[in-house]
Parts: sequence; C-alpha cells; structure tokens
Amino acid sequence: MEEWSLRTESPEETMKLASALAGLVQKGDVITLEGDLGAGKTSFTKGFAQGLGVKRVVNSPTFTIIKEYKGRIPLYHMDVYRMEDEDEELGLEEYFYGEGVSVVEWPSMIASQLPEDRLVISLFHVGETNREIKMHSTGLRSTELLKELRYE
Repeated sequence: MEEWSLRTESPEETMKLASALAGLVQKGDVITLEGDLGAGKTSFTKGFAQGLGVKRVVNSPTFTIIKEYKGRIPLYHMDVYRMEDEDEELGLEEYFYGEGVSVVEWPSMIASQLPEDRLVISLFHVGETNREIKMHSTGLRSTELLKELRYE
C-alpha cells in the first residue's frame, strides 16, 4: 500500500493534479473521491476529464448517478450520494471492470460493491481555496498508479 498527502492552493492546482493522474490511468482503474460538500470532488473530476481529453462539460451526476464521457479512454463519473440501498443492483461491476476508468464520489454509499483494488482520494478544506489531498492505494494496480503519480 502506498500513501501520499499534499496541499493545493486553488481549484486550478487541484485540477492540474487530477489531469496528471488521468495521464497515467488504464481501463479498469477505479478512483474514489471522499470529502465534504464543496471539498473539491467535482473540480478534481473536471481536471481528470481534461487530462483524458474529454471535450464535454463535466458536472456532478447528482440526479443520474452515472455520467459517461468519451476521452482517451471512457470516463465513468459516479455520484452515489443519493443511493438508498448500498446493495441496490446497478450493474456497477460492468463499469468497474469495463473499458474505461471509474471515478466514484461518496464511495461509502456503495462500499460493498467497490473493487478491492482502487485509489482512494480524500479532499479536505484547509482554507477558502486550499485543500489537503490524501491518497492511498488498496492493491497492486492502485499502488503502481500512485507511485507513478508521486514521482512524475
């Protein structure tokens, strides 16, 4: 398991970090984003999408649960905050083990359905625009991904 923590001073800096991560991902990678409302999860995802070459506007899929975007590889952006039943069958494994990369906001709502190997990213307010970003891996692939990002 690999861990890394850093601070960003603006949404743009957070997006730049996410864009760099997007340049390293492969199909089947799963990234979870944790943090309070307004912590920067959607800004992170916007930067990530830019790094994948997504041309569409990216916003939170609050009412649709999953939005798909075309980029270098498909991006599956999930916001599962409004899930009422953690075990509700949504076919998420088709996304997690599919042809794209999954970014999941509020992952605790579907903890039992998440793949074991994933990159966990937590965002914390440390000022009006400053964020502390903590990342840790949970398996071999996510460890490799985090090491690549950290030493890039």
